[in-house]
Amino acid sequence: MAFFSRLRPISFHRCRFFSSILSPESSSNPLPYREKSRAALSLVKSEKDPQRILEICRGAALTPEFNLDRIVFSVAISKLADSKDFDSIRHFLDELKSRPDLQTERFVSHAIVLFGQAGMINDAFRTFEEMHQLGVDRTVRSLNALIFSCILSRNYTEVNRIFLEFPKKYGIEMNLDSYNTVLKAFSQSGSSSSGYSILAEMDRKGVKPNATSFGILLAGFYNEEKYEDVGKVLKMMEEYKMQPGISTYNIRIKSLCKLKKSSEAKLLLNSILARRMKPNSETYSHLIHGFSKEGNLEEAKKLLKEMVDRGCKPSSDCYFALVYFLCQGGDFESALQVCKESMEKGWFPNFSTMTSLVNGLVSISKVEEARELIGKIKVKFSKNAGSWKEIEARLPR
Repeated sequence: MAFFSRLRPISFHRCRFFSSILSPESSSNPLPYREKSRAALSLVKSEKDPQRILEICRGAALTPEFNLDRIVFSVAISKLADSKDFDSIRHFLDELKSRPDLQTERFVSHAIVLFGQAGMINDAFRTFEEMHQLGVDRTVRSLNALIFSCILSRNYTEVNRIFLEFPKKYGIEMNLDSYNTVLKAFSQSGSSSSGYSILAEMDRKGVKPNATSFGILLAGFYNEEKYEDVGKVLKMMEEYKMQPGISTYNIRIKSLCKLKKSSEAKLLLNSILARRMKPNSETYSHLIHGFSKEGNLEEAKKLLKEMVDRGCKPSSDCYFALVYFLCQGGDFESALQVCKESMEKGWFPNFSTMTSLVNGLVSISKVEEARELIGKIKVKFSKNAGSWKEIEARLPR
């Protein structure tokens, strides 16, 4: 209770409102932490007022020890950042650092990341530098959090400064995660060639790169369309006696599809099969998205069928993307078939896509099919039933 007595006053009716949800019985019989966290997440997602968002987080007494609580923190900070309420973010995170149970490197590292997520990189550095004042030792964990914070705020210049100065300044040895995060910064900033110097430094320090290290470089070079360097990285993998696994192939396929080179990506799928490797759902998902965006819907439909035939389970995104692009391409009958398969699994495309499909079915004189589709949507989403009733009322008789 001492912590809460230090907080700025909260109006009685608001405090009672959030307490009644987060601890409905009484303060002596609070919600189990998972239910409390779920309630807090639901409240934060629906709340627009920045101060109420903070009150929800305070009332829930969140901790980074639990994944669900970390999600609540992240959603809350994102909403506050969208509102440009940076002073509240600073006050709230600094306030939490005064909680004895949160004076740990785990929480401080999380706070550093949250500052980066909000674009408040100066506060991330300040928090890192003030750790000793909290009685918390700096290790590679908090250093990695600071590097990641810079990536989240797209401050890639600071990543380079941390890499060059901080290990020596603070007496911290970088580990594999540190180097991979630095590689990611160079890759995302369009400076993938700088990754060669990182690999050289790793070699000097006796840190062996892994598949993630090379995957980051491959994605960067593909994005920069430096195909010669892609070949160099693949050669380096051979030198490290590292055979490209399915994750490496998926990175290459995803990269080519993003560049609208889905046919080249499909050749990599053929290579996977020729090597008697098993493609996974991610492999097919990238290809389905790629061909759909390029307008080759027949190939996308074939891949969805092949995916199922090979025992891979399509994700909801595969279905949603295909329904959307089939509607865009005017193939409403195929879109309806794919949509039905998706709905059988409990996955319903969003309102915009479903509206497009309904209108498309009406345009090809399949009014009954459109009406049947609306009926299923109304049952699934009772909250939106009113909107769908209006659409249904406008259907031809």
